Amino acid sequence: MTRKQRRSVLIGVCLAVLGLAVGLVLFALEDSIVFFYSPSDVSQKNIKPGQRIRLGGLVKEGSVKRGENTTVQFSVTDTAKTVSVVYTGVLPDLFREGQGVVTEGKLGSDGVFVADNVLAKHDENYMPPEVAEALKKQGVWQGEGSKPKPN
Repeated sequence: MTRKQRRSVLIGVCLAVLGLAVGLVLFALEDSIVFFYSPSDVSQKNIKPGQRIRLGGLVKEGSVKRGENTTVQFSVTDTAKTVSVVYTGVLPDLFREGQGVVTEGKLGSDGVFVADNVLAKHDENYMPPEVAEALKKQGVWQGEGSKPKPN
């Protein structure tokens, strides 16, 4: 083997090992990567039941129903579509109807989202960027940068 051939083989082996390492890292992270979807995205994209996602939007007015113990059922909407959510646990203090929310969990086979984590907005000006972007796409964004305030 010439010097040039040995160098080519060494580079090829290094690239193969690097590719294998990247593949293993991506495979290991596959279950921990959680994508954000709005209710419209959930209905348009084919979200498989049991797939872990983040669902965000506004808590629909009049949809919060408290069940036994700490079970709460409510709906998340982006004003175009609505998804029912069931959550068992203590809700954040800032959780209320008409406010922004991001839930993490899995979509059930019946179309009900089973959340294991609920995040509410922090103050009157904060909304998760993904939720704000989804609402801007729907044309219902009321936050900063939507319309100039009248004097």
